[in-house]
Amino acid sequence: MARYSEAQTVERGGFRIKVPESWWEFDVRPESRNDSIRRMVDERVRRRPELAQYRDTYTEFLQKAAADAWKSGALYCGCMAESFGGDTPITGSVTVSMVGGRAQDGTPLSTEPAAIAAQLAVKEAKRDGDSWRKVTTVDIPGIGPAARTQGIEDIAVPGDELGRTIRAVLMQTFIPVPGQEGKVALVAGSSQVLDLAESFFDIFDAITSTFRFNG
Repeated sequence: MARYSEAQTVERGGFRIKVPESWWEFDVRPESRNDSIRRMVDERVRRRPELAQYRDTYTEFLQKAAADAWKSGALYCGCMAESFGGDTPITGSVTVSMVGGRAQDGTPLSTEPAAIAAQLAVKEAKRDGDSWRKVTTVDIPGIGPAARTQGIEDIAVPGDELGRTIRAVLMQTFIPVPGQEGKVALVAGSSQVLDLAESFFDIFDAITSTFRFNG
């Protein structure tokens, strides 16, 4: 899977990020997202009739991604749903959330990347097929250092009362928000296409590297 070459800039309150032009970007609010997604899928199929066989798959994936993004408090959700000639489309998503934390005494938690990384658990795979997580710090161009996790992880299904999980390729980057104690921008990329993990890590890294704060 090649890296994308053309990108579109998406702006939200306080930040902007670039995603591939072929990605889907939409309102995640419950009252408008389903109609918006259906219209987008219809328009994409009109332009590319060969995608008609994937209409229901695209719609279901995008609606679930939007619902999960809303439940997690994401301010932005962008999705990849592309057909490369296989039986099912290749799917993935990137969300941006503003999150904060406080210690038991009420003081804001440190947003210093090394401090965040020290609090994130590394997980080694004991055998093939196990989940795993690597913790590092990275440098975001124009912003500076940020803590990051990446791996194959079992993610809790948002709002699931039975506590079920799904296994996914996951990269999370914690970018300190300037001038706001205890607050970070969380850029999270995920995909359930485990066989393409390394390609998705490259894509998520490339997208995250375009993140900038406005102002």
